[in-house]
Amino acid sequence: MSLLELKDITKDFPGVRALDGVSLTLEKGEIHALCGENGAGKSTLIKILCGVHPQGTYGGDITLDGVRLQFNNLRDSEEKGLALIAQELALVPELSVAENILLGREPTRGGLIQWPQVRQEATRALGLAGLDVALDRPVKELGVGQQQMVEIAKALSKDARILVLDEPTAALTESDTQILLNFLKHLKAKGVSSIYISHRLEEVFQVADRVTVLRDGKSVATERVDRITKLQVIAHMVGREVKDLYPRPRDPTGAVVLGVRGLTLEDPANPWRHVVEKVSFEVKAGEVLGIGGLMGAGRTALLSTLFGAARSRAEGALWLEGKDRPLFQSPREAIAAGVALVSEDRKRYGLVLEAGVGENLSLAVLGRLVRGGFLDHGRIEAECREQAETLRIKTPSLASKANQLSGGNQQKIVLGKWLLTQPKVLLLDEPTRGIDVGAKAEIYALIGELAAKGVAIILVSSDLPELMGLSHRLVVLNQGRPTGLFGWRDATPEKVLAAAALKA
Repeated sequence: MSLLELKDITKDFPGVRALDGVSLTLEKGEIHALCGENGAGKSTLIKILCGVHPQGTYGGDITLDGVRLQFNNLRDSEEKGLALIAQELALVPELSVAENILLGREPTRGGLIQWPQVRQEATRALGLAGLDVALDRPVKELGVGQQQMVEIAKALSKDARILVLDEPTAALTESDTQILLNFLKHLKAKGVSSIYISHRLEEVFQVADRVTVLRDGKSVATERVDRITKLQVIAHMVGREVKDLYPRPRDPTGAVVLGVRGLTLEDPANPWRHVVEKVSFEVKAGEVLGIGGLMGAGRTALLSTLFGAARSRAEGALWLEGKDRPLFQSPREAIAAGVALVSEDRKRYGLVLEAGVGENLSLAVLGRLVRGGFLDHGRIEAECREQAETLRIKTPSLASKANQLSGGNQQKIVLGKWLLTQPKVLLLDEPTRGIDVGAKAEIYALIGELAAKGVAIILVSSDLPELMGLSHRLVVLNQGRPTGLFGWRDATPEKVLAAAALKA
Protein backbone atom coordinates (compact mmCIF):
# COMPACT_ATOMS: atom_id res chain seq x y z
CA MET A 1 0.00 0.00 0.00
CA SER A 2 1.33 3.42 -0.98
CA LEU A 3 1.84 6.13 1.62
CA LEU A 4 -0.22 8.60 -0.44
CA GLU A 5 -2.56 8.04 -3.36
CA LEU A 6 -4.41 10.53 -5.54
CA LYS A 7 -6.96 8.73 -7.69
CA ASP A 8 -8.95 10.08 -10.66
CA ILE A 9 -8.66 13.72 -9.56
CA THR A 10 -10.87 16.02 -11.63
CA LYS A 11 -11.17 19.78 -11.28
CA ASP A 12 -13.25 22.23 -13.32
CA PHE A 13 -13.01 25.99 -13.50
CA PRO A 14 -15.53 28.11 -15.46
CA GLY A 15 -15.13 27.11 -19.09
CA VAL A 16 -12.15 24.81 -18.63
CA ARG A 17 -11.29 21.40 -17.18
CA ALA A 18 -7.98 21.89 -15.35
CA LEU A 19 -7.58 18.26 -14.24
CA ASP A 20 -9.07 15.24 -15.97
CA GLY A 21 -8.71 11.97 -14.06
CA VAL A 22 -5.19 12.49 -12.72
CA SER A 23 -3.73 9.69 -10.57
CA LEU A 24 -0.46 9.64 -8.63
CA THR A 25 1.08 7.57 -5.83
CA LEU A 26 3.85 8.37 -3.37
CA GLU A 27 5.84 5.85 -1.35
CA LYS A 28 7.51 6.37 2.02
CA GLY A 29 10.98 7.85 1.55
CA GLU A 30 10.35 8.57 -2.15
CA ILE A 31 10.95 11.75 -4.14
CA HIS A 32 8.32 11.85 -6.88
CA ALA A 33 8.78 14.58 -9.49
CA LEU A 34 5.82 16.23 -11.21
CA CYS A 35 6.55 17.75 -14.63
CA GLY A 36 4.49 19.46 -17.27
CA GLU A 37 4.16 22.65 -19.27
CA ASN A 38 2.66 25.74 -17.70
CA GLY A 39 -1.09 25.19 -17.63
CA ALA A 40 -0.76 21.39 -17.51
CA GLY A 41 -2.42 21.25 -14.08
CA LYS A 42 0.51 20.81 -11.68
CA SER A 43 -0.32 23.73 -9.38
CA THR A 44 -4.03 22.86 -9.34
CA LEU A 45 -3.20 19.29 -8.34
CA ILE A 46 -1.01 20.26 -5.39
CA LYS A 47 -3.54 22.87 -4.25
CA ILE A 48 -6.11 20.08 -4.07
CA LEU A 49 -3.66 17.85 -2.24
CA CYS A 50 -2.85 20.55 0.34
CA GLY A 51 -6.42 21.75 0.95
CA VAL A 52 -6.22 25.07 -0.88
CA HIS A 53 -9.04 23.75 -3.08
CA PRO A 54 -11.23 22.09 -0.41
CA GLN A 55 -13.14 18.85 -0.47
CA GLY A 56 -16.29 19.19 -2.56
CA THR A 57 -14.73 21.45 -5.20
CA TYR A 58 -13.10 18.55 -7.08
CA GLY A 59 -13.72 14.93 -7.99
CA GLY A 60 -11.68 11.89 -7.04
CA ASP A 61 -10.09 10.57 -3.86
CA ILE A 62 -7.00 11.27 -1.76
CA THR A 63 -5.86 8.55 0.67
CA LEU A 64 -3.04 8.60 3.22
CA ASP A 65 -2.01 5.27 4.77
CA GLY A 66 -5.13 3.83 3.17
CA VAL A 67 -7.46 6.33 4.89
CA ARG A 68 -9.52 8.68 2.73
CA LEU A 69 -8.75 12.33 3.45
CA GLN A 70 -11.02 15.35 3.30
CA PHE A 71 -9.17 18.66 3.58
CA ASN A 72 -11.05 21.94 3.90
CA ASN A 73 -7.99 24.17 4.17
CA LEU A 74 -4.20 24.22 4.35
CA ARG A 75 -4.17 23.68 8.11
CA ASP A 76 -6.09 20.41 7.71
CA SER A 77 -3.39 19.03 5.43
CA GLU A 78 -0.61 20.20 7.75
CA GLU A 79 -2.23 18.35 10.65
CA LYS A 80 -1.98 15.15 8.57
CA GLY A 81 1.73 15.69 7.94
CA LEU A 82 1.72 17.42 4.55
CA ALA A 83 3.68 20.66 4.11
CA LEU A 84 3.56 22.91 1.05
CA ILE A 85 6.78 24.75 0.14
CA ALA A 86 5.48 27.22 -2.42
CA GLN A 87 7.54 29.11 -4.99
CA GLU A 88 6.64 32.34 -3.20
CA LEU A 89 7.94 31.80 0.32
CA ALA A 90 5.39 32.18 3.13
CA LEU A 91 7.76 34.02 5.47
CA VAL A 92 7.40 37.42 7.16
CA PRO A 93 10.63 39.25 6.27
CA GLU A 94 10.62 41.55 9.31
CA LEU A 95 10.22 38.73 11.84
CA SER A 96 13.08 36.64 13.19
CA VAL A 97 13.95 33.11 12.13
CA ALA A 98 12.44 31.70 15.34
CA GLU A 99 9.27 33.77 15.03
CA ASN A 100 8.75 32.59 11.45
CA ILE A 101 9.23 28.92 12.31
CA LEU A 102 6.58 29.01 15.06
CA LEU A 103 4.32 31.61 13.43
CA GLY A 104 0.69 30.83 14.24
CA ARG A 105 1.68 27.99 16.58
CA GLU A 106 3.41 29.93 19.35
CA PRO A 107 3.25 28.18 22.76
CA THR A 108 1.38 30.40 25.23
CA ARG A 109 0.54 30.45 28.91
CA GLY A 110 -1.96 32.87 30.37
CA GLY A 111 -2.22 34.55 26.98
CA LEU A 112 1.54 35.24 26.84
CA ILE A 113 3.99 33.70 24.37
CA GLN A 114 6.52 31.43 26.06
CA TRP A 115 9.69 32.66 24.35
CA PRO A 116 12.11 30.11 25.87
CA GLN A 117 9.90 27.35 24.44
CA VAL A 118 9.77 29.16 21.06
CA ARG A 119 13.58 29.23 20.96
CA GLN A 120 13.82 25.59 22.00
CA GLU A 121 11.41 24.43 19.30
CA ALA A 122 13.03 26.67 16.64
CA THR A 123 16.46 25.30 17.57
CA ARG A 124 15.13 21.75 17.14
CA ALA A 125 13.66 22.65 13.72
CA LEU A 126 16.89 24.24 12.49
CA GLY A 127 18.74 21.13 13.63
CA LEU A 128 16.39 18.96 11.58
CA ALA A 129 17.11 21.16 8.55
CA GLY A 130 20.85 21.31 9.24
CA LEU A 131 20.71 25.11 9.12
CA ASP A 132 23.09 27.19 11.22
CA VAL A 133 21.62 30.70 11.54
CA ALA A 134 20.93 32.94 14.52
CA LEU A 135 17.41 32.51 15.89
CA ASP A 136 16.96 36.27 16.40
CA ARG A 137 18.13 37.25 12.92
CA PRO A 138 15.42 38.85 10.73
CA VAL A 139 14.56 36.63 7.79
CA LYS A 140 14.99 39.55 5.37
CA GLU A 141 18.73 39.51 6.13
CA LEU A 142 19.10 35.93 4.89
CA GLY A 143 19.88 34.87 1.35
CA VAL A 144 17.13 33.26 -0.70
CA GLY A 145 18.70 29.82 -0.23
CA GLN A 146 18.71 30.17 3.55
CA GLN A 147 15.13 31.48 3.50
CA GLN A 148 14.13 28.36 1.58
CA MET A 149 15.75 26.20 4.25
CA VAL A 150 13.95 28.17 7.01
CA GLU A 151 10.70 27.35 5.20
CA ILE A 152 11.61 23.66 5.21
CA ALA A 153 12.64 23.85 8.89
CA LYS A 154 9.21 25.35 9.59
CA ALA A 155 7.59 22.37 7.83
CA LEU A 156 9.73 19.84 9.68
CA SER A 157 8.84 21.46 13.01
CA LYS A 158 5.24 20.42 12.28
CA ASP A 159 6.41 16.80 11.93
CA ALA A 160 5.75 16.80 8.20
CA ARG A 161 5.97 13.38 6.55
CA ILE A 162 5.40 14.68 3.05
CA LEU A 163 6.94 17.82 1.54
CA VAL A 164 5.28 19.31 -1.53
CA LEU A 165 7.83 21.57 -3.21
CA ASP A 166 6.69 23.87 -6.03
CA GLU A 167 9.66 25.15 -8.08
CA PRO A 168 11.81 25.42 -4.94
CA THR A 169 15.00 26.35 -6.82
CA ALA A 170 13.53 28.99 -9.17
CA ALA A 171 15.31 31.84 -7.36
CA LEU A 172 18.32 29.91 -6.02
CA THR A 173 21.94 30.01 -7.12
CA GLU A 174 23.61 26.84 -8.35
CA SER A 175 25.33 26.26 -5.00
CA ASP A 176 22.12 26.85 -3.00
CA THR A 177 20.26 24.54 -5.37
CA GLN A 178 22.77 21.77 -4.74
CA ILE A 179 22.48 22.26 -0.98
CA LEU A 180 18.69 21.91 -1.21
CA LEU A 181 18.83 18.82 -3.42
CA ASN A 182 21.33 17.13 -1.11
CA PHE A 183 19.11 17.94 1.86
CA LEU A 184 16.08 16.37 0.18
CA LYS A 185 18.12 13.21 -0.33
CA HIS A 186 19.05 13.34 3.37
CA LEU A 187 15.37 13.62 4.35
CA LYS A 188 14.52 10.78 1.98
CA ALA A 189 16.98 8.54 3.84
CA LYS A 190 15.10 9.39 7.05
CA GLY A 191 11.78 8.35 5.50
CA VAL A 192 10.42 11.77 4.55
CA SER A 193 8.66 11.75 1.17
CA SER A 194 8.58 14.61 -1.32
CA ILE A 195 6.55 15.66 -4.33
CA TYR A 196 8.93 17.80 -6.36
CA ILE A 197 7.73 20.18 -9.08
CA SER A 198 10.40 21.66 -11.32
CA HIS A 199 10.97 22.86 -14.88
CA ARG A 200 14.64 21.93 -14.53
CA LEU A 201 15.02 18.36 -15.71
CA GLU A 202 18.65 18.22 -14.56
CA GLU A 203 17.36 18.53 -10.99
CA VAL A 204 14.56 16.02 -11.55
CA PHE A 205 16.99 13.40 -12.80
CA GLN A 206 19.44 14.13 -10.02
CA VAL A 207 17.03 13.86 -7.09
CA ALA A 208 13.83 12.03 -8.06
CA ASP A 209 12.99 8.32 -7.95
CA ARG A 210 9.98 8.57 -10.25
CA VAL A 211 8.50 11.23 -12.51
CA THR A 212 4.88 11.80 -13.51
CA VAL A 213 4.16 13.99 -16.53
CA LEU A 214 0.96 16.03 -16.87
CA ARG A 215 -0.29 17.35 -20.19
CA ASP A 216 -3.51 19.30 -20.68
CA GLY A 217 -4.80 18.25 -17.26
CA LYS A 218 -4.12 14.52 -17.71
CA SER A 219 -1.39 12.26 -16.33
CA VAL A 220 0.21 10.91 -19.50
CA ALA A 221 3.20 9.03 -18.08
CA THR A 222 4.71 7.79 -14.82
CA GLU A 223 8.13 6.15 -14.90
CA ARG A 224 11.27 5.60 -12.85
CA VAL A 225 13.92 8.17 -13.78
CA ASP A 226 16.45 5.42 -14.52
CA ARG A 227 14.10 4.04 -17.18
CA ILE A 228 13.33 7.25 -19.07
CA THR A 229 15.38 9.99 -20.72
CA LYS A 230 15.05 13.74 -20.54
CA LEU A 231 14.01 13.88 -24.18
CA GLN A 232 11.29 11.30 -23.52
CA VAL A 233 9.98 13.39 -20.61
CA ILE A 234 9.86 16.45 -22.86
CA ALA A 235 8.15 14.44 -25.59
CA HIS A 236 5.42 13.44 -23.12
CA MET A 237 5.07 17.07 -22.02
CA VAL A 238 4.67 18.53 -25.51
CA GLY A 239 2.92 15.54 -27.09
CA ARG A 240 5.46 14.90 -29.82
CA GLU A 241 8.91 13.43 -30.27
CA VAL A 242 11.86 15.71 -29.51
CA LYS A 243 14.87 14.38 -31.39
CA ASP A 244 17.48 16.88 -30.23
CA LEU A 245 17.02 19.33 -27.38
CA TYR A 246 19.85 21.57 -28.57
CA PRO A 247 19.55 21.77 -32.36
CA ARG A 248 22.91 23.45 -33.10
CA PRO A 249 22.99 23.99 -36.90
CA ARG A 250 26.06 23.28 -38.99
CA ASP A 251 29.10 25.50 -38.56
CA PRO A 252 28.38 28.96 -39.97
CA THR A 253 30.00 29.83 -43.28
CA GLY A 254 28.52 33.31 -43.66
CA ALA A 255 30.36 36.60 -43.47
CA VAL A 256 30.92 38.50 -40.24
CA VAL A 257 27.82 40.57 -39.49
CA LEU A 258 28.87 42.30 -36.28
CA GLY A 259 32.27 43.06 -34.82
CA VAL A 260 32.82 44.54 -31.37
CA ARG A 261 36.11 46.28 -30.63
CA GLY A 262 37.37 47.24 -27.19
CA LEU A 263 33.96 47.73 -25.63
CA THR A 264 34.34 49.24 -22.15
CA LEU A 265 31.55 50.36 -19.83
CA GLU A 266 31.90 52.37 -16.62
CA ASP A 267 30.22 51.28 -13.42
CA PRO A 268 27.30 53.73 -12.91
CA ALA A 269 28.07 53.85 -9.17
CA ASN A 270 31.85 54.12 -9.51
CA PRO A 271 33.40 55.68 -12.65
CA TRP A 272 36.83 54.33 -11.62
CA ARG A 273 35.55 50.78 -12.06
CA HIS A 274 34.54 49.08 -15.30
CA VAL A 275 31.53 46.76 -15.55
CA VAL A 276 32.76 45.65 -18.99
CA GLU A 277 36.38 46.10 -20.00
CA LYS A 278 38.04 45.80 -23.41
CA VAL A 279 35.71 43.17 -24.84
CA SER A 280 36.19 42.31 -28.51
CA PHE A 281 34.60 39.61 -30.66
CA GLU A 282 32.93 38.91 -33.99
CA VAL A 283 29.76 37.03 -34.87
CA LYS A 284 28.96 35.63 -38.32
CA ALA A 285 25.69 35.24 -40.16
CA GLY A 286 24.13 31.98 -38.95
CA GLU A 287 26.30 31.79 -35.84
CA VAL A 288 25.21 31.50 -32.22
CA LEU A 289 27.88 33.18 -30.10
CA GLY A 290 27.45 32.35 -26.41
CA ILE A 291 28.43 34.73 -23.63
CA GLY A 292 29.19 32.88 -20.41
CA GLY A 293 30.17 33.98 -16.92
CA LEU A 294 28.99 34.10 -13.35
CA MET A 295 26.39 36.51 -11.99
CA GLY A 296 27.86 40.04 -12.06
CA ALA A 297 30.35 39.21 -14.83
CA GLY A 298 28.93 41.96 -17.07
CA ARG A 299 26.97 39.86 -19.55
CA THR A 300 23.69 41.81 -19.37
CA ALA A 301 25.56 45.13 -19.34
CA LEU A 302 27.37 44.05 -22.51
CA LEU A 303 24.14 43.26 -24.40
CA SER A 304 22.43 46.43 -23.16
CA THR A 305 25.37 48.51 -24.43
CA LEU A 306 25.29 46.80 -27.82
CA PHE A 307 21.59 47.71 -28.00
CA GLY A 308 22.24 51.38 -27.26
CA ALA A 309 20.86 51.15 -23.72
CA ALA A 310 24.07 51.67 -21.70
CA ARG A 311 23.44 53.17 -18.26
CA SER A 312 26.84 54.83 -18.04
CA ARG A 313 29.64 56.05 -20.29
CA ALA A 314 30.72 53.48 -22.86
CA GLU A 315 33.72 53.34 -25.16
CA GLY A 316 34.54 51.15 -28.12
CA ALA A 317 33.48 50.70 -31.72
CA LEU A 318 31.37 48.43 -33.90
CA TRP A 319 31.86 46.89 -37.29
CA LEU A 320 28.44 46.27 -38.84
CA GLU A 321 28.01 44.64 -42.24
CA GLY A 322 31.35 45.81 -43.55
CA LYS A 323 31.30 49.32 -42.12
CA ASP A 324 32.93 50.87 -39.08
CA ARG A 325 30.59 52.80 -36.85
CA PRO A 326 30.40 54.09 -33.25
CA LEU A 327 28.38 52.40 -30.54
CA PHE A 328 24.63 52.89 -30.77
CA GLN A 329 23.41 55.81 -28.69
CA SER A 330 19.81 54.58 -28.33
CA PRO A 331 17.69 51.45 -28.86
CA ARG A 332 15.91 53.27 -31.71
CA GLU A 333 19.25 53.58 -33.52
CA ALA A 334 20.05 49.90 -32.91
CA ILE A 335 16.65 48.73 -34.16
CA ALA A 336 17.01 50.83 -37.33
CA ALA A 337 20.36 49.11 -37.95
CA GLY A 338 18.83 45.64 -37.62
CA VAL A 339 19.75 44.81 -34.01
CA ALA A 340 17.15 43.48 -31.55
CA LEU A 341 17.36 42.62 -27.84
CA VAL A 342 15.29 40.09 -25.89
CA SER A 343 16.02 41.28 -22.34
CA GLU A 344 16.31 39.02 -19.28
CA ASP A 345 13.37 40.75 -17.56
CA ARG A 346 10.54 40.29 -20.04
CA LYS A 347 7.87 41.73 -17.74
CA ARG A 348 9.78 44.95 -17.11
CA TYR A 349 11.49 45.57 -20.44
CA GLY A 350 9.90 43.24 -22.99
CA LEU A 351 6.14 43.53 -22.58
CA VAL A 352 3.31 45.92 -21.88
CA LEU A 353 1.53 43.50 -19.57
CA GLU A 354 -1.86 45.23 -19.66
CA ALA A 355 -1.83 45.37 -23.47
CA GLY A 356 -3.06 42.64 -25.80
CA VAL A 357 -0.98 40.01 -27.54
CA GLY A 358 -1.36 41.73 -30.90
CA GLU A 359 -0.46 45.14 -29.49
CA ASN A 360 2.72 43.74 -27.98
CA LEU A 361 3.70 41.87 -31.14
CA SER A 362 3.36 44.97 -33.31
CA LEU A 363 5.05 47.51 -31.01
CA ALA A 364 8.42 47.54 -32.76
CA VAL A 365 7.08 47.66 -36.35
CA LEU A 366 4.20 50.13 -36.22
CA GLY A 367 6.22 52.60 -38.28
CA ARG A 368 6.07 50.38 -41.37
CA LEU A 369 2.45 49.32 -40.90
CA VAL A 370 0.98 52.64 -41.97
CA ARG A 371 -1.17 53.49 -44.98
CA GLY A 372 -2.16 57.02 -45.87
CA GLY A 373 -0.82 58.36 -42.60
CA PHE A 374 -2.92 55.96 -40.49
CA LEU A 375 -2.18 52.61 -38.94
CA ASP A 376 -3.22 49.77 -41.26
CA HIS A 377 -5.10 47.67 -38.69
CA GLY A 378 -5.93 44.94 -41.17
CA ARG A 379 -2.28 44.43 -42.03
CA ILE A 380 -1.27 44.66 -38.37
CA GLU A 381 -3.74 41.92 -37.42
CA ALA A 382 -2.69 39.71 -40.33
CA GLU A 383 1.04 39.92 -39.50
CA CYS A 384 0.45 39.42 -35.78
CA ARG A 385 -1.85 36.46 -36.35
CA GLU A 386 0.69 34.83 -38.66
CA GLN A 387 3.47 35.39 -36.11
CA ALA A 388 1.35 33.99 -33.27
CA GLU A 389 0.56 30.88 -35.33
CA THR A 390 4.19 30.43 -36.39
CA LEU A 391 5.44 30.61 -32.80
CA ARG A 392 2.46 28.61 -31.50
CA ILE A 393 1.54 31.23 -28.93
CA LYS A 394 -1.30 29.78 -26.87
CA THR A 395 -3.82 32.58 -26.46
CA PRO A 396 -7.62 32.81 -26.73
CA SER A 397 -7.22 35.78 -29.08
CA LEU A 398 -4.83 38.54 -30.12
CA ALA A 399 -6.81 40.84 -27.81
CA SER A 400 -6.00 38.77 -24.71
CA LYS A 401 -3.77 40.64 -22.29
CA ALA A 402 -0.16 39.51 -22.04
CA ASN A 403 -0.37 39.16 -18.25
CA GLN A 404 -3.00 36.42 -18.66
CA LEU A 405 -0.57 34.10 -20.47
CA SER A 406 2.05 31.70 -19.14
CA GLY A 407 5.71 32.67 -18.90
CA GLY A 408 6.59 30.61 -21.96
CA ASN A 409 3.93 32.26 -24.10
CA GLN A 410 4.94 35.71 -22.84
CA GLN A 411 8.50 34.96 -23.92
CA LYS A 412 7.26 33.89 -27.35
CA ILE A 413 5.48 37.25 -27.66
CA VAL A 414 8.73 39.10 -26.93
CA LEU A 415 10.57 36.99 -29.49
CA GLY A 416 7.78 37.45 -32.02
CA LYS A 417 7.85 41.22 -31.56
CA TRP A 418 11.53 41.38 -32.48
CA LEU A 419 11.32 38.82 -35.26
CA LEU A 420 8.78 41.04 -37.03
CA THR A 421 11.59 43.61 -37.35
CA GLN A 422 13.55 41.00 -39.36
CA PRO A 423 16.77 41.55 -37.37
CA LYS A 424 20.24 40.87 -38.71
CA VAL A 425 21.61 40.54 -35.16
CA LEU A 426 19.51 39.08 -32.33
CA LEU A 427 20.69 39.58 -28.74
CA LEU A 428 19.20 37.02 -26.35
CA ASP A 429 19.61 37.61 -22.60
CA GLU A 430 18.46 34.56 -20.58
CA PRO A 431 15.77 33.70 -23.18
CA THR A 432 14.46 30.64 -21.30
CA ARG A 433 14.50 31.93 -17.71
CA GLY A 434 11.35 31.01 -15.78
CA ILE A 435 9.67 28.97 -18.52
CA ASP A 436 8.85 25.27 -18.65
CA VAL A 437 10.93 22.74 -20.56
CA GLY A 438 8.32 22.34 -23.29
CA ALA A 439 8.50 26.04 -24.12
CA LYS A 440 12.30 25.84 -23.81
CA ALA A 441 12.42 23.12 -26.46
CA GLU A 442 10.37 25.30 -28.81
CA ILE A 443 12.64 28.31 -28.24
CA TYR A 444 15.74 26.17 -28.77
CA ALA A 445 14.28 24.99 -32.09
CA LEU A 446 13.50 28.59 -33.05
CA ILE A 447 17.07 29.67 -32.30
CA GLY A 448 18.29 26.89 -34.59
CA GLU A 449 15.90 27.93 -37.35
CA LEU A 450 16.94 31.58 -37.13
CA ALA A 451 20.63 30.68 -37.29
CA ALA A 452 19.95 28.44 -40.29
CA LYS A 453 18.37 31.47 -42.00
CA GLY A 454 21.49 33.54 -41.45
CA VAL A 455 20.60 35.59 -38.37
CA ALA A 456 23.62 36.35 -36.18
CA ILE A 457 22.73 35.50 -32.56
CA ILE A 458 24.49 36.49 -29.34
CA LEU A 459 23.22 34.37 -26.45
CA VAL A 460 23.61 34.97 -22.71
CA SER A 461 22.50 32.13 -20.43
CA SER A 462 23.21 31.05 -16.87
CA ASP A 463 22.17 27.50 -17.81
CA LEU A 464 25.54 26.00 -18.77
CA PRO A 465 24.19 22.94 -20.65
CA GLU A 466 21.91 25.28 -22.61
CA LEU A 467 24.74 27.71 -23.37
CA MET A 468 27.14 25.00 -24.47
CA GLY A 469 24.46 23.09 -26.37
CA LEU A 470 23.30 26.01 -28.51
CA SER A 471 26.51 27.98 -29.12
CA HIS A 472 28.99 27.54 -31.96
CA ARG A 473 31.57 29.53 -30.01
CA LEU A 474 31.62 30.67 -26.41
CA VAL A 475 33.16 33.84 -24.93
CA VAL A 476 33.55 33.79 -21.14
CA LEU A 477 33.53 36.99 -19.07
CA ASN A 478 35.04 37.32 -15.61
CA GLN A 479 34.57 40.62 -13.76
CA GLY A 480 33.79 42.26 -17.09
CA ARG A 481 36.87 40.98 -18.89
CA PRO A 482 37.09 38.24 -21.54
CA THR A 483 38.95 35.28 -20.03
CA GLY A 484 38.14 32.46 -22.43
CA LEU A 485 37.10 31.70 -26.02
CA PHE A 486 36.02 28.16 -26.87
CA GLY A 487 34.70 26.41 -29.95
CA TRP A 488 31.81 24.04 -29.29
CA ARG A 489 33.99 21.01 -29.93
CA ASP A 490 36.53 21.87 -27.23
CA ALA A 491 34.26 23.56 -24.65
CA THR A 492 33.74 21.58 -21.45
CA PRO A 493 31.94 22.59 -18.25
CA GLU A 494 35.26 22.47 -16.39
CA LYS A 495 37.00 24.80 -18.85
CA VAL A 496 34.11 27.27 -18.98
CA LEU A 497 33.67 27.40 -15.18
CA ALA A 498 37.42 27.78 -14.67
CA ALA A 499 37.50 30.76 -17.03
CA ALA A 500 34.45 32.25 -15.30
CA ALA A 501 35.67 31.77 -11.73
CA LEU A 502 39.42 32.27 -11.81
CA LYS A 503 40.74 35.74 -11.01
CA ALA A 504 40.57 37.91 -14.10
